[in-house]
Amino acid sequence: MGDVLAGIHATWEFDSDSVLIRFERGIRTPKLFQALRERRVPHEALASVTLTPGRRGTVVLHAVPRPGADPLMEAAAGQLKDTCDPYRLVLPAERETLAEYYADELRAALTTTGPPGEPEPADRYLVAPPPAPLHFKAYDGKASFDGSKVSFRWFWTGASSAKWKAGDQRFGVPELCGVEWRSPEVFDGYLRLLRRGDQEQPAQADHDPAAVVFGLGYGPVHESLPFAAAVLAAVRTSGPAPALDAGPVPVPVMASARRDPADIAERIRHLGELHEAGLVTDDEFSAKKAELLAEL
Repeated sequence: MGDVLAGIHATWEFDSDSVLIRFERGIRTPKLFQALRERRVPHEALASVTLTPGRRGTVVLHAVPRPGADPLMEAAAGQLKDTCDPYRLVLPAERETLAEYYADELRAALTTTGPPGEPEPADRYLVAPPPAPLHFKAYDGKASFDGSKVSFRWFWTGASSAKWKAGDQRFGVPELCGVEWRSPEVFDGYLRLLRRGDQEQPAQADHDPAAVVFGLGYGPVHESLPFAAAVLAAVRTSGPAPALDAGPVPVPVMASARRDPADIAERIRHLGELHEAGLVTDDEFSAKKAELLAEL
């Protein structure tokens, strides 16, 4: 193939063994697409291809990935809205004939086996995850991933007492067995790390030191979902922790350790916003600011 099909918000470039999806950066483009920028999808990662009528004089070319082929879609677990599905290419209706041609070409290139409607799961991720480092701000803390460990730094204004008692958390990838992402666009959204050997975790994410909770303006899809996908991919490619570390627990950050000045500045900025909004008194603001400065 080697041709290009330009649609709304994205362009698909067809190669002999894959499709390169390039997303636009315009203000009307969904933020998730802008965060992903581009994705190369091997033909073997696809289960099927459809072309259906869209809304308002459009058609939709939809490539459906195989289960287990894409960490982003695995992490999303069916929670993405159609408008944020990176495998949907929306085109003007006048390009339907051209789109049908490319759909047929893709169908002919598919290598999946198994009964119709039941594509064979992939034994490994075939689509590359978003690259680390990644980070985002949740309601109760800041989540960071450097490729080998996940860190949660709690915000005193949002974290529960259970999380404060547990302290800031760090999880090495070998300690984990999975990630659970609940979209911030629904009630009680969160990102939870699933740890190896854990028999039971707190039912409520706001009481679980291995989870951060979302909220209005916190943990948006375009930040938290790529984060979850990157961690999930790292977990799958990582082996379990050494035997001496069986049943690992998160390592709290010692209170006496020196903190990153940038982190302290961010906390003070957030504290100032709460003070200006009238949610923190003058005395509380002064006391907490002094406490934060003392950690430098």
